[in-house]
Order: sequence, then C-alpha cells, then structure tokens
Amino acid sequence: MGHRKKHAPKRGSLAYLPRGRAARETGRIRYWPSKAEGPTLLGFMGYKAGMTHLFYLDDHPRSPNFGKEVNQPVTVIETPPILVYAIRAYIRTDYGLKSFTEAWMKNPSKDLKKVFTLPENFDPESGLKKIEERLDDIVELRLLTVSQPRLANISKKKPELMEIKVDGAPIQELFEYSKGLLGKAAGVMEVFKEGQFVDVVAVTKGKGFQGPVKRWGVRILQRKSRKTKRGVAVIGPWKPPRVLYTVPRAGQMGYHQRTEYNKRILRIGVDGKEVTPNGGFVKYGVVRGPFVLLKGSVPGPAKRLIRLRVPARPKKVPAEPPKIVSVSLESKQG
Repeated sequence: MGHRKKHAPKRGSLAYLPRGRAARETGRIRYWPSKAEGPTLLGFMGYKAGMTHLFYLDDHPRSPNFGKEVNQPVTVIETPPILVYAIRAYIRTDYGLKSFTEAWMKNPSKDLKKVFTLPENFDPESGLKKIEERLDDIVELRLLTVSQPRLANISKKKPELMEIKVDGAPIQELFEYSKGLLGKAAGVMEVFKEGQFVDVVAVTKGKGFQGPVKRWGVRILQRKSRKTKRGVAVIGPWKPPRVLYTVPRAGQMGYHQRTEYNKRILRIGVDGKEVTPNGGFVKYGVVRGPFVLLKGSVPGPAKRLIRLRVPARPKKVPAEPPKIVSVSLESKQG
C-alpha cells in the first residue's frame, strides 16, 4: 500500500468571516420563533458555572444504547430568577416592527441605575392603558427583564438586560399574562421544562491574536522552510493583485458571538448544591440557587452570561424527561 496523505482540512468555516471581536460580552438574539401553546416567555438567561458529567438512561429510540446507562458530559448554568421591569409593545410598519410604547413597573431595582438612567416618574397605569387602547394594532409584546447577579455566585452587582418575546396565545391573553408578570420575578421552571431542547446564544472564549496554524489548522511547514514555518507559504497568484479573503491569515480568534441549536435540558433544579462538585467549580465556586443542566458544552468561559431561547429549528422530543441515575460530584481541581 502506498503512503496515505493525512486528511487535515482547515478548521473554521468561511461562513463566519470576518472573525472580529464581538461588540459586547452578552449575546444578542436577533430572531424569536413562534410557539403554539402558551402564553409563555420564549427565553431566559443564566451564568455558566462549568462542566461535569452524569449517568442517565438513554431515551433515544434509535440509539444503540437505548435503555442503557450512559455517561454524558453536561454544562451547569446557574439561573437565578429574572425581574420583569417593563412591557414593550410593537406595531408593524412598512419598515418592519416599531416600538409603540412601554409600561414600567413602579419601583424598579436600584441596580438598574448601574446600566442606564431611570425615568424620573413611574406611571405603569398610563402605559398599560395606552397599550390596551391600541391592542388591535399591536402585533408583538416583549418583556424587558433584568438579571439578578447578586443571587448567583458572581462578584458583581451590574445586571444584564434582556428583551424576551411573549407568545403562544392571542394578543389579549398575552397582554393579561404580561400585566400579571410586571414587577415580579420569573423562574426558569416557568419558561422551560426538563427534556426539551433550547438554543444557546453566547460569546465564545477569547483567544486574542493568533497565527494561521492555531486559527485555521494549516500544516506546519518543513524544518528547512525559508522565512516561516507556522504560516502559509504561497498566499496567492500575481493576479488578482491582492490577498483573497479565503487565504488563512493571522488575526483575532475567539470572543465571537455564536448560536448553538438544540441543546437538550437534562435537568432543572432548585438547589445548586446537588450538582456542585467537591471544592466548587473552577473559577466559579458553588452554585447556590436554581440551575439548568444542558447536554454537552456551551460557548464561553465560566461566569459568562448565557442566553437560552425556545428552539428555532425544533426537533422531536421524547414524551418523558430523561431518567438521571447520578451526577458526578468529584472535585474538578485534581
């Protein structure tokens, strides 16, 4: 047999160019799917604590391990309740959706002042009345929510904001549902349930400025190569007289916004100590409050805000949530 060339294609899709740094540390959701049953919120947010593993009974009917106990890496996300501080109504125009008005709660959290300047007077009644009068023209209602990092094991007070669409019923029902949530805290159990799929939106770990070998996976040249070994030897022809964008080059790696579709929720819990390994998660510590266990990995380092969304490309879900046998609590610190 002749020598077989090692198959090592370039890492990284050209679909994600240019690979610049994300505009902000928290991901941005640009699309909200519609949901049949409701009314309900279509998203939530939490803080990535770290990864562990568990054993559960595989409930995928076509899997070779169906019904057997399997080992599965999981990501733990701490999800303290989010506070609904305003309702925002949208009307449709020739140029897309346009914000019509907002109805704010009476005394919002003082931590909101750390994000932006608050209005001088809060009059929720006039805002709600305005929405009710134009309910026939309003096509979408979204709740303006704020995270509560003080309730998570994170040493910061400045909260993150998230605009979450409400869906799953006629607009009148959605309005009554939103009105009932205004000024109150919503938990992750009110939005998602165990066993369902969610989309994860987050900003990946930043790696800084990296060369083509690490950034694109190109081959390291032979020892006697001239000028460079960890680079591309020929970066293009004479014509066109420029370097094409498809040529692997050095530059920013990581700290990009990414959306990962259909991550399955294996468990939702109230007491984070049930899943915190001995000695706590590295660079995070102890998960104190409510949490979500997601199958597999999610983008970003520990403590990064993770946005969860109702799936945009829904998959068939087994009727019953997965049966978890045990969650590993072994120390992650060696």
